[in-house]
Amino acid sequence: MSEAGRTTPRRTPAGARRVAKHRLTSRRSSVRGVQLVGLTAALAAAAGTSAVAISPSAGPANATTSATASQLDAMTAARIERRDLASRDMARFDLSLESTRKAQADAAAVAKARAAKLSANANLTQRRALALAAAKAQAALKAKAVAAAAAKAKAEAIAKAKAAPKVVLPTTGYHLTAGFGQAGGRWANNHTGLDFAAPIGTPIDSVMAGEVIQADYEGAYGRQVKVRHADGTVTSYSHMSAFTVSVGDTVQAGDQVGAIGVTGNTTGPHVHFEVLPGGGDPIDPKPWLREHGVNP
Repeated sequence: MSEAGRTTPRRTPAGARRVAKHRLTSRRSSVRGVQLVGLTAALAAAAGTSAVAISPSAGPANATTSATASQLDAMTAARIERRDLASRDMARFDLSLESTRKAQADAAAVAKARAAKLSANANLTQRRALALAAAKAQAALKAKAVAAAAAKAKAEAIAKAKAAPKVVLPTTGYHLTAGFGQAGGRWANNHTGLDFAAPIGTPIDSVMAGEVIQADYEGAYGRQVKVRHADGTVTSYSHMSAFTVSVGDTVQAGDQVGAIGVTGNTTGPHVHFEVLPGGGDPIDPKPWLREHGVNP
């Protein structure tokens, strides 16, 4: 029979059932292969790796995978190791971050303490400066007050000197008992001064401002004081009962230098007063006193 004349043999119902069953079995094998691929992919994803595809085309009898159980274990172990490494790295990072924060906190504490110390030193320096300035101001005020007091005292002394009499009589409450040049048996030579008789103890005063150059016992003159004045004139006061000045003292006109007495060659209490220009020979005291504005 020719090819053209061949007819496709007719399938019996039983053969048709076998074909249908074979096709159903193939489809089920394909579904199982897909499910196996899905499971393998899920396991690989859990291990952090990509699954090797399993081909279902060969059917259930010939389905194979490129990933064996040992490979899956290895991938899982690698995944775990990477997790452990990541955990250790994170721990190191946390430790480093904590150390950095602690170092920053320590540095901030040190800086704060240093700033507080600097501030305390600045405050101490400022207080010391203020105390020093106050002390200087107080010292300046004190010095100013002392200078003012000294100036006032000087002015008062000058005013007192100006107001004080230039020349006074050597005593008060007196009467004259002998004059200059007077002769008599009481003296070896003519009388060299002026005698002012007064009760014992009556004050004897310097007739003019000057310096005490003698305060001693002088034989016939008894206790004697001599005063040198600014123009070089020396005045002498004799027969005193007591001295009230010492050598080197400065006196003003009217200052007491002693007291009326009877020491030396005398017949009664009086002061023998002499004037010696330039400290030389005595002159008559009366005209000298009158020239200076007083009349004995």
